[in-house]
Amino acid sequence: MKKVFSRPKSIKKNPFHYCPGCGHSIIHRVIGEVIDELGIQEITIGVPPAGCAVLAYFYFDVDMGEASHGRAAAVATGLKRALPDRIVFTYQGDGDIAAIGTAETIHAASRGENFTTIFVNNGVYGMTGGQMAPTTILGQNTTTSPGGRKERRDGFPIPLSEMLAVAKGSAYIERTAVNSPSNILKTKRAIEKAFRAQMRGLGFSLVEILSPCPTNWKMSPVEACHWIDEVMVKHFPLGVIKDITGEKKDVN
Repeated sequence: MKKVFSRPKSIKKNPFHYCPGCGHSIIHRVIGEVIDELGIQEITIGVPPAGCAVLAYFYFDVDMGEASHGRAAAVATGLKRALPDRIVFTYQGDGDIAAIGTAETIHAASRGENFTTIFVNNGVYGMTGGQMAPTTILGQNTTTSPGGRKERRDGFPIPLSEMLAVAKGSAYIERTAVNSPSNILKTKRAIEKAFRAQMRGLGFSLVEILSPCPTNWKMSPVEACHWIDEVMVKHFPLGVIKDITGEKKDVN
């Protein structure tokens, strides 16, 4: 019998610790597939900070460097400058990259640091109990906004990818999702394109991924996937935000 699907070589055989229905497992697998297909396993370095993916080094079979909360872009900058022949990526949640890590990320994009960021946006602080995050949308209930986020009290959700696109050093930024098979395929193509932009030395690249968090959203996995389509994408539209790669646009 022909084998048509298997675990990527770049993903270890450890069982994932993520909650049922969480998007992190899918995103890990997709990154592993891209690393394998590009043939870069031996030269790739991942940088996860604090958050749900703090234990990512248990799952990626590549070199990994841990960062303090919010400091992944700073660590990645040092790694890439010291080892310019390596492929360096950060793996960050919205509570990390859009809050304590905002300064490091904005300045890395402004400088055009040549690494790739995977930005997982589930709209809450997932690891610490589902508190309101910078990306929590208006009206969304969290443990610290039980009546829903209100703009007069809490401000508006931060469109970080659009903000980073303004930086002249950013080369490629796209927002995708992993709530359906077609969106998962688009996410894989975006991550591959971001890695290729880094391999060409074009500057900072980032893929923001809308990811379901059924546990903290108090939904079933199916409801969480529908909620992304019905609610979340209205605040965080999917698609390419910036692209100076010159590659042909994928119409699928």
